Formats: sequence, structure tokens, C-alpha cells
Amino acid sequence: MGILSWIIMGLIVGALAKFIMPGKDPGGIFVTILIGIAGAFVGGYIGTFLGLGAVTGFNLGSLLLATGGGVVLLALYRVIKKK
Repeated sequence: MGILSWIIMGLIVGALAKFIMPGKDPGGIFVTILIGIAGAFVGGYIGTFLGLGAVTGFNLGSLLLATGGGVVLLALYRVIKKK
């Protein structure tokens, strides 16, 4: 995937993670995109480690793995920001 694809995937994943875990978070759309992109990496790593697959492009499996990673990172972000 190219850089533009990662940004688009990050936007989608970040929005899905915010939909799953709604709440007030500082940073707006930029932080949402960054959490989504990082979530794709984390989700791909965890998915590969557990044998579930990897984030390979725009398909349902990759989207689910990336969204799971985005939710994990959003939860961590909220814990860190509260301290």
C-alpha cells in the first residue's frame, strides 16, 4: 500500500475506532488519522502474531484487524491523556 492508501485507511480506521469508542478526545481529525494509521500497524502485528493474518490492503480482514488495533491505541491514548 502506498502512503495515500495508508492515510485513507487511517482515516477510515480512526473513524471506526471513534465510532466503537465514542467520547471527547483532544486532537481532532489529525489525531484520529494518526491513531488509525498506527492502529493498522498494531492490528497487523497482533493479527500476524496470533495467526489471524496481516493488513495487506483494502479488504474486510485488513479493515477488521486495523480497526481492532485502532481501538486498542485509542484506549491507550485515553489512559495516557488522563494522567
